[in-house]
This record gives sequence, C-alpha cells and structure tokens, in this order.
Amino acid sequence: MFLEAIRVPKDRIKVVIGKDGEVKKKIEEMGEVKLTIDTAEAEVSIDQLGDAVKSSIAKNVVQAIGRGFNPGKAMLLFEENMQLVIISLREFAKPGSSKITQIKARVIGTGGKTRAIIEELTGSYLSVYGDTISIIGDYLAVTYAEEAINMIINGKKHRTVYAFLEKRARELKYKRIEESFG
Repeated sequence: MFLEAIRVPKDRIKVVIGKDGEVKKKIEEMGEVKLTIDTAEAEVSIDQLGDAVKSSIAKNVVQAIGRGFNPGKAMLLFEENMQLVIISLREFAKPGSSKITQIKARVIGTGGKTRAIIEELTGSYLSVYGDTISIIGDYLAVTYAEEAINMIINGKKHRTVYAFLEKRARELKYKRIEESFG
C-alpha cells in the first residue's frame, strides 16, 4: 500500500541510502516499508508493507535524515515515545533572508554552545539545516527544546533561555525518575 512520497534535499539522498544501501535497508526492515528512491527528482516513495505505525515512523526517519540528522540519531525515532518536530523558519522571515541566517546563528551559538546546551539540558537532539530547525527527543524534551528555540527566535537573551532550560532540566529529571517507578 502506497503511503507517501517525501522530497529530500539532493545532498541528503545519499545519506538516506547509506553506504552499500545499509541505511535504506535498516529503515525498510524496522519500518516494515519499501523505499523507492528517485535520485534525479530527490524523492523517496514509501510503500507500507506491515504495521501502519512503524510505516509512519519510517516516514519520520526519512524526513529527519532529510533535515540534516545523521542516520543513527534519526533511527532513535523507532524507540518508544520518541518524536520529530520540524520548525520552519519561513514562518519568521522570508526564505533566504539574512533574518533566517541570524536566527540559525543564534540557535547554534558561538562554537555550537547554545545548541549543545539545549541538547544537554533537554536530552534532545537538534539539527539546523536549510530553513528549518529540527528536534528529536521524547515528548517533554521536544516540548522544552522547542520552547527554548522559540524564545531565541523571539529575541530573548541567551542567558534568559539558559535559565529557563536549567529550571526545566530539574523538572525533566524528576518526571523521568517518576516515570521509571510508575
């Protein structure tokens, strides 16, 4: 059963395929799908073979790789409670404008500091690629990371964002401890 065709940037198609087709095979196996990759059109067609939920996750894995994540991090989406959120910066500025470049620079931070802090304190993974910022993590991690990124986009000082994240990191820690006993 045909599920969907996803456009992937041309420079990311090779990553979806992987060395000797390894990544493609793993996505097909774990997602119970058949991937048909059109390198000329930079499009990946997904045919559902088994479980609909796994097929949907396979679609998210392909999207995550297309948005700049390495296959290892993208495959984390197959784990329980993991999700992908893609924030389009086109909502905040015109495509290709200097404002988008400025937002991306603020999210990454000097030497990758801001991005690393967001990842560390929320337990999520970020990818800044093209006109998007993507997040992989569990529900709480993604929620807090997205909120921090929106604060940065809206011009909040980094110090304010870090304080917010440190407070949320403590909450996350306690909620995860509760969940492990619950």
